[in-house]
Amino acid sequence: MDKSSNDTPQPAKGGVMRHAPLAIILTVAVIGFFTLRDYITFDTLRDNREALLAFRDANYALMVLAFIAVYFVIVAFSLPGAAVASVTGGFLFGLVLGTAFNVTAASLGAMTIFLAARWGLGQALAARIETSDGTLKKLKAGLNENEISVLFLMRLVPAVPFFVANLLPALVGVKFVNFAFTTVFGIIPGGIVFTWIGVGLGEVFDRGENPDLSLLWEPQIIGPILGLCALAAMPMMIKALRGKKGI
Repeated sequence: MDKSSNDTPQPAKGGVMRHAPLAIILTVAVIGFFTLRDYITFDTLRDNREALLAFRDANYALMVLAFIAVYFVIVAFSLPGAAVASVTGGFLFGLVLGTAFNVTAASLGAMTIFLAARWGLGQALAARIETSDGTLKKLKAGLNENEISVLFLMRLVPAVPFFVANLLPALVGVKFVNFAFTTVFGIIPGGIVFTWIGVGLGEVFDRGENPDLSLLWEPQIIGPILGLCALAAMPMMIKALRGKKGI
């Protein structure tokens, strides 16, 4: 009996299947960037706000599920319009529920990207870095030692793009439970700000204006967020000081 067909390894097929989810996400993200960026806008929201409010009042539970599903797809496939979706959450559901729905959808979308990247490139890249010598291995070791702090910082610092904070941790082998925990709690401060903007969106539209998202950089807003960044970085600073002092 010829066993050659059974004994021959087939890494290529498995490799292709592992990369398929991330490849699909990246493909949809590129297509969405060129086809949707002119549609998921505040102008579209303003033109359809009465219909959305009427549908919400008549089908509240369905509107909640539809909103979370749409926001999840936007985040999971890195489509344009995440800021519009966050503001819409406040416009439709108020500050408390809007923040809860925004955080739920964004967190689930972020976890989807993380798992797709981890299943594909992440495992191979993390293993390669682990067996290498030099700077990359030291950086990975430092990250693994301070995962919670670094992940919180990536979520809290407004300058870090959301998709970078989703992909990079998966590619360097951080624990999923740490990623999930820091994502859910790390996006709450920014989520509250965007949802709060959405709460007053009707008055903004009535004046013929669009919401001013630069509010995030106002001192009374960015100050507390930077304070949270300092708290997130404190464990790393304490470890560094103890290391220098030999404690």
